[in-house]
Amino acid sequence: MANLESRGLLPPVRESLWTDFIRKEDWWAVWISLGLIGVAIAKFASGGSLQWIAVAPQKWSNAAELAGQLRPQGIRYLALFLLWAVLFGTGAWALGLKFSKFLPAFVPLFGVAALIYWLGLWAQAAHYNLEPPLVALGLGLLVSNTVGTPRWLEPALRVEFYIKTGIVLLGASLPLTLLAWAGPVAMVQAAIVSVVTFSAIYFSALRLGLEPRFAATLGTGGAVCGVSGAIAIGGAVGAKKQDVSVAISLVVLWAIAMIFALPLVCRSLGLSTGVAGAWIGTSEFADAAGLAAAQAYGGYAGHVAGIAGRPEDAVAAFTLMKVIGRDVWIGVWAFVLSLVAARRWDRTGLQSHASARDIWRRFPKFVLGFLLASVTLTVVSRGYTYGDYKKVVVPALIAPLQVLRTWAFTFAFLSIGLTTRLREFKSVGARPFYAFAIGVCVNLALGFVLSTRVFEGFWNRVGQ
Repeated sequence: MANLESRGLLPPVRESLWTDFIRKEDWWAVWISLGLIGVAIAKFASGGSLQWIAVAPQKWSNAAELAGQLRPQGIRYLALFLLWAVLFGTGAWALGLKFSKFLPAFVPLFGVAALIYWLGLWAQAAHYNLEPPLVALGLGLLVSNTVGTPRWLEPALRVEFYIKTGIVLLGASLPLTLLAWAGPVAMVQAAIVSVVTFSAIYFSALRLGLEPRFAATLGTGGAVCGVSGAIAIGGAVGAKKQDVSVAISLVVLWAIAMIFALPLVCRSLGLSTGVAGAWIGTSEFADAAGLAAAQAYGGYAGHVAGIAGRPEDAVAAFTLMKVIGRDVWIGVWAFVLSLVAARRWDRTGLQSHASARDIWRRFPKFVLGFLLASVTLTVVSRGYTYGDYKKVVVPALIAPLQVLRTWAFTFAFLSIGLTTRLREFKSVGARPFYAFAIGVCVNLALGFVLSTRVFEGFWNRVGQ
């Protein structure tokens, strides 16, 4: 009966607004995230920061350096564990899970997540693209499909709870003031690339027989901000966890390829550093990978004949185009696609139409949390120049929240891997790869024309 109700085949049991607030996973993700953001803002306003408890490893190159970090920071990691255990444990308890079952399972989950996070800060991690969420997913899949996931660990594998919390925290790093700082040219180019690339992947996926939710997850992963886009939209539209995993795998696969391909192609064409940075920003699918590619190309300036511009122009153009221009679209896509999912994709069975009440009931509330977090940080960052924002607001306010977001996403992808069987992918086959590859081709061509022809003058002046 409950399953039929959740699928829209039977009318939902009406609950009070208060019950909805304390019994729904979406709302708990919002309360936890906005609570952390609120505390962070309060400390920032008083000259403090959440940096102490939002602990993360620093870059290290050998075991001695890593050990040197961990010894003095042990109490901080313990405090962070207690924070997450209390927050997620309380939420799980409110959702009907005993805290006595959640806590013993969360201990090893946090411990493995910490090991993965430390691995992600290894000096060579970027070279091998060992981003914590990706490593967590791979490790979880390995365990799940070999020795199997222990049943006693299952109470802590709250995939959607962790993802939704991470997405709301993501909103704090995307204040709307970034739109003004990026400038109209960067935003127009980003908008064109976002809409066209999404459409190419989405409609190609539909023609190949993929479900609309899966197609939307693939499209946003390729058109907006890679891994974060796939996570956010997969959660917003209710995609299957294995579909999100496939989308992330494709994003990372193409991101790695572009790290090497784009700088070489730009060099062969003799593009200026600003123009090359813009093209990399429109064509890369992950911020870290794109930054590596932009830095690599910037290094050619002054060392390779025929390449004009300063080294820092490549990174500046990439940042405007990808980190600001394309990434801020995640909120727009999450809001629009969640409405589409609630209004159209959930209209099945006995339900002939969706009323406003139905749409509200099905609408993912954590998307509202994401938007509220973005608006809140917009107000906080109002009055700062972009330079001051990076120097003052980011280190003391945004960076600790980004660390907490990375922890939440690592918990989520470790949980996805531990609850996923690879045989579930058999029905998907190569169709997602074909759809995403079509989007890559469209993205590359469109980004090249916009960066080297339509807006070339702007990108050549980006550092001036």
